[in-house]
Amino acid sequence: MADVSEKCPPPISCRTAPSESLSAAFDPTLFRKNSEAVAARLESYLADSSVRGLRLSEPGVLSRAARALMTTEREGVADFDENRLAAIVDLYVRTGIQVHSPGYMGRQFSGTVPLAGVIDFVSSVVNQPSTYYEAGQLPAMAERIMADELNRFIGWDPGGFAMVTTSGGSLANLTALLAARNRAHPGIWARGEPGGRGRPAIAVGADVHYSVTRAAGVLGIGETQIVRLPVDAQGRIAVRLVPELLAAAERRGLQVFCLVASAGTTALGAFDPIDELAAITARRGIWLHVDGAHGASLLVSDALRHKLRGIDRADSLTWDAHKMLFVPAPCTLLFYRDARDAPGAFRRSTASYVSDEEPDAHCEFDSGDRNLECTKRPMIMPLWTLWAMYGRVLFAEKIEHLCRMTQDAHAILIDEPDFEALHRPEANILCFRYRPAGVAEERLHRLQLRIRKEVRLAGRFFISKVDVQGAAALRVVLMNHQIGPGHFRDLLAEIRGTGDRLLRDGGLD
Repeated sequence: MADVSEKCPPPISCRTAPSESLSAAFDPTLFRKNSEAVAARLESYLADSSVRGLRLSEPGVLSRAARALMTTEREGVADFDENRLAAIVDLYVRTGIQVHSPGYMGRQFSGTVPLAGVIDFVSSVVNQPSTYYEAGQLPAMAERIMADELNRFIGWDPGGFAMVTTSGGSLANLTALLAARNRAHPGIWARGEPGGRGRPAIAVGADVHYSVTRAAGVLGIGETQIVRLPVDAQGRIAVRLVPELLAAAERRGLQVFCLVASAGTTALGAFDPIDELAAITARRGIWLHVDGAHGASLLVSDALRHKLRGIDRADSLTWDAHKMLFVPAPCTLLFYRDARDAPGAFRRSTASYVSDEEPDAHCEFDSGDRNLECTKRPMIMPLWTLWAMYGRVLFAEKIEHLCRMTQDAHAILIDEPDFEALHRPEANILCFRYRPAGVAEERLHRLQLRIRKEVRLAGRFFISKVDVQGAAALRVVLMNHQIGPGHFRDLLAEIRGTGDRLLRDGGLD
């Protein structure tokens, strides 16, 4: 038999102390040095007010650049290289969207209040998952405090509602639909069958976020059992048509258990008439869920709160703090009007490693029975810290400023004869088309697509596109309070120049 001893790894040493190279990676002194070096680079990044959009890297080039920054050490722990760290941070910062630049007008991701990033940094270091009180005590308490603070603007019974944080609005919408379905069909979790009258269905506005229709698929509802409600020219659900559409669905053998309204649609930033929809759903015993991922933050503003009139009559609400409350993503708040509905989304876990056979007062603050996530970041901490340090008005002032800026941009747009405004903005989203005289209708769609792509590649502005009434439109989302009218006029000039060049040079052919 061959001797293979030389091919086998040596036995692990019986020593209990870690090696010097391992200890060095956890050295608090090095941690402070690294933190100060990175903070200095981020300070320069935040101080840069230049107009810059997106420097779109070719994937192969970026891959080579990233791989070149990786250590070649394979046999031991590599020595720390501060130049390599600096290069990694620089590569990270300069690639991707530039959320703090006035040239960034493309998405709903927000430039954070810098202090929020500091607290998120603390969360990453202390690494306290927040699903169970014993693991993340302050985050669990901060969730309860922020629920109470924000419910003052929703208006539910202070002792009867509930809130849980989730990693994003898509997960919040799915969780709310689960709670609504399980309330309408109590046995479906165990038996997998609805057991009610008709096939389970949901009703949604035509411009609802795709996460809602995706959730319907996850729940096994199916595309054919989604009742799509038409919207008006402003993108809001046409309420007068809703009763007949629900009645027609019932005649088709569908049981609509949930109607999803939007407070700030992704496409146009439209706000559905929640109050009127609530009257309809209440008469029919239908759960009303409001996807306020983008627009729920207007609740903290005395001047804008009216756009969510009737929110106190909804059964649940999705609210993304990482959008218009300017904290790191993800941080989504899912509210229930009736706290008893919150654990209804999931069956309580009986796993011995999470459930407590002898629950005490601390277990009241656990959220594992109301959340799909077992391990969850303490995402509430940046929001609670900002609220604790600055109060409500910081958020209200910025939100109001962004909405005023968007109204100003709309006024600039309608004075430009070769541009077409597609709606009057309700918040901070504005959609329009470049529509010069003489361009055939069938070419407008492709013109917008090419303009958006060319503007993005030019690297000065970053805007997005969305289809409105079946044709592409240009879309800006104003999330940076440093954007002024001059920046928007410069954007229109670049769009015009790009569009004219494409038309002149045959760039649409």
